[in-house]
Amino acid sequence: MTVREMTLEDLDQVMAIERENFSVPWTENGFFSFLIRQDTLFLAAEEDGEIAGYCGAVLVPDEGDITNVSVASNRRRQGVGTLLVRELIRRAGEAGVTKLYLEVRAGNQAAIELYEKLGFQKDGLRRDYYEEPREDAVLMSRK
Repeated sequence: MTVREMTLEDLDQVMAIERENFSVPWTENGFFSFLIRQDTLFLAAEEDGEIAGYCGAVLVPDEGDITNVSVASNRRRQGVGTLLVRELIRRAGEAGVTKLYLEVRAGNQAAIELYEKLGFQKDGLRRDYYEEPREDAVLMSRK
């Protein structure tokens, strides 16, 4: 499996994964607007021409905000999310980022465990952050 920068050509496959995993998915235009920015890093995990997952972050001089991490349902529990987040951490570090932030649904225990395994710590809760269904966000960060 290869992890590489996401391209506009990946959007059809990315959007299928996005719609599969999120009750309020990003739009294709939303992804497009982030992919053309200079201050973002979006990665795709690909195997045999198929996108297995993706992640992205907005980077400022020494901080990054992870905007999304998503893995195709048929590729879960195969290490794709770990591979993506590890590579995002590595590349963000090369870009001078010393601290990464994210928020995750409080009920998404698998993601919380993944982030903790990769060195993220819980910093607090953002009440009623998510919609459909309404749910708190767990705030996490990694130095």
